[in-house]
Amino acid sequence: MPTLTIPAVYAGISVTPNSTGLPGIEQLRTIVGAGMTIGLILAVLALIISAVVWAFGSHSSNPHLAGRGKTGVLVAFGTAIVCGASVALVNFFWNVGQAV
Repeated sequence: MPTLTIPAVYAGISVTPNSTGLPGIEQLRTIVGAGMTIGLILAVLALIISAVVWAFGSHSSNPHLAGRGKTGVLVAFGTAIVCGASVALVNFFWNVGQAV
């Protein structure tokens, strides 16, 4: 039975991000940056509202309201972490994908 040899054509392929390939890339970066800013501002607003709900629930002896306030504080912190670390996370996973 004859063996087939397949040439290693795929070994020389190299693709990198191109920041000048499409028009509007800079505007898209500006829009993404504005979205991150809006996300961080909303996270701060959620933190303030959740802290007020937590304090109101604690001082009125309402454990359900206090628990909801605590959950809101944690969600606001998580949102701020994801918004702040999104660029680093995407770059990290890009580098992991390039190493595969």
